[in-house]
Amino acid sequence: MGAGPAGLTAAYQLSKARISNVTVEKASDVGGISRTATYKGYRFDIGGHRFFTKIEAVEAMWREVLAEEDYLRRSRLSRIYYNKKFFSYPLRIGNALKGLGILNSFLILISYLKSHIKGHIFPNRPEISFEDWVSNRFGHRLYETFFKTYTEKVWGIPCTELSAEWAAQRIKGLSMVSAVRNALVRKQSKDKQKVIKTLIDSFDYPRLGPGMMWQATRDRILSAGNTVCMKTSVDRIIWNESGVSAIEVSTQKDKAVINGSHFLSTLPIRELIHKLDPLPPLSILEAANLLLYRDFITVALIIDVDQLFPDNWIYIHDPRVKVGRIQNFKNWSEEMVAEPNRTCLGLEYFCFEGDGLWTMKDKDLVQLASEELALLGLVDKDKIKDGAVVRQAKAYPVYNSTYKKGLDEVRAFINKNLPNLQLIGRNGMHKYNNQDHSMLTAMLAVKNILGANYNIWEVNTEDDYHEEESTKSSDSVNATDLHRVEATQPQVPTKL
Repeated sequence: MGAGPAGLTAAYQLSKARISNVTVEKASDVGGISRTATYKGYRFDIGGHRFFTKIEAVEAMWREVLAEEDYLRRSRLSRIYYNKKFFSYPLRIGNALKGLGILNSFLILISYLKSHIKGHIFPNRPEISFEDWVSNRFGHRLYETFFKTYTEKVWGIPCTELSAEWAAQRIKGLSMVSAVRNALVRKQSKDKQKVIKTLIDSFDYPRLGPGMMWQATRDRILSAGNTVCMKTSVDRIIWNESGVSAIEVSTQKDKAVINGSHFLSTLPIRELIHKLDPLPPLSILEAANLLLYRDFITVALIIDVDQLFPDNWIYIHDPRVKVGRIQNFKNWSEEMVAEPNRTCLGLEYFCFEGDGLWTMKDKDLVQLASEELALLGLVDKDKIKDGAVVRQAKAYPVYNSTYKKGLDEVRAFINKNLPNLQLIGRNGMHKYNNQDHSMLTAMLAVKNILGANYNIWEVNTEDDYHEEESTKSSDSVNATDLHRVEATQPQVPTKL
């Protein structure tokens, strides 16, 4: 159920094992959030998708499906945009002083010293929220400048309601002193485990976008004699005392029942539980309702300018605008842009399904994005020639104060009553993970069908990973590999 990275990886691995399988997808194209949308020959991602992994089995599949010449090697450049200036990341002292100005830099230093002295006077002051943690270590002024605006845009939650624990994980090992020292010395650790997780210097990228990978995977599944059903919705998941026996699906024209021995779901868990027939107990339905999601809009604007800025993407730390991040698709691959003398930017808006942004008409979203781009001073408005909108529901699972309770109850119900149903992928497991992690969960689920006994839920955790079988083949996954994936996965705040 679902033809994103997890679903298609599972179908591909099953096809290689010569096990008949059917994949159903309600959208018109494969890839899920990793698909590549098109508009008048222009291609754009639903967010940027780097092809970088520490897992050999995932890397091997990427190389099997696409030829080497289909990958472009790209150097990462992503910067912060604040007050009409670009700021390097990680910090470079000269760039920061020039961008902030002497007065603002001085005030940030005074704010830092104030918080530092206050910390010595009141050493046991509580750190409950993200704002508390950052302000205590960097000063409130720097928090307001570089942390608050972007964080609240992404998660839709005030920083006073996000856990301090997340800040400690996200900014682990960083202090004002170490930031300045690193900015002056800029000496990178030779120990890969000590390199900050998000600072991957280079990565691969399919020349026609990530959707190229998943379209090629679909084609291989089909050529193996298996089925991928597009524009097909899952209406009911039929189960009994033995587990899931079938799913009922529908298209615009008809309905069908698909029987099977094993079922893999990448559906959002809340949706999955409500599709069970018969419905589970009320307590399980209520537990599933505790799982919430953050939604996502990309407004692609076609600009009549050859080159704008060299970044792959930039983070917008400007409270005057709603846009959170801007992708420059031409800098990912020139083949993403239909006309070589033009540029295509993707303005990304984070929202909740049903709110003002989500329900805004496409033409109004294009107008908003155009006005904000001009307000930021990045593009003259008369250079913006056209635009398109893509909405992505349930792009990010939300880690609110009750999500763990709901997830634990749902997992316990499935483990007890639906032994032939495995949950995989980002929404399938309500885990905010990257593409390679979703693929990894699918690979392990397939191995379980073939007789292994992996606990997929232990992937990408800080705990020791346990497995019952030892594997040594070139496309296998072992305990060491499973820990490697954790180093490149994004972290998510918990709502207080």
